[in-house]
Amino acid sequence: MSKKLFAILGLCGIVVILILVACSATSTDTSSAPNQVHMNATNFVQPSITIKKGESITLIDDAQDSHIIASGTWENGTAKPQDELGAPQVQDLQVSGSDQAAIGPFTTAGTFHFYCTVHPGMSLTVVVQ
Repeated sequence: MSKKLFAILGLCGIVVILILVACSATSTDTSSAPNQVHMNATNFVQPSITIKKGESITLIDDAQDSHIIASGTWENGTAKPQDELGAPQVQDLQVSGSDQAAIGPFTTAGTFHFYCTVHPGMSLTVVVQ
């Protein structure tokens, strides 16, 4: 009788472990997702990112500040909007207070630029290989 009980308990333990592993594999937590670019109150935490052709990036606002992202860059304190050939066109993409937004997919290799229209100097370079 005790051998059967141990076998059943062991089998139940394996089933529980498999369920826990399956649940963690399907989690929607994006903290370790690839191609994330975090933003603080006034800057991109990393000013550039390199990705593969066909991928997208996810902008994550870690602060309560609002950002409006567009194609282009800041040059000497002046906003320079610019649509770049082959880049996803981004105009007035709002990311506010612990929110996130995707840009892409990037279907063309090259170097592309994005900036926050609200915060002078807040520029991001995306290198697509």
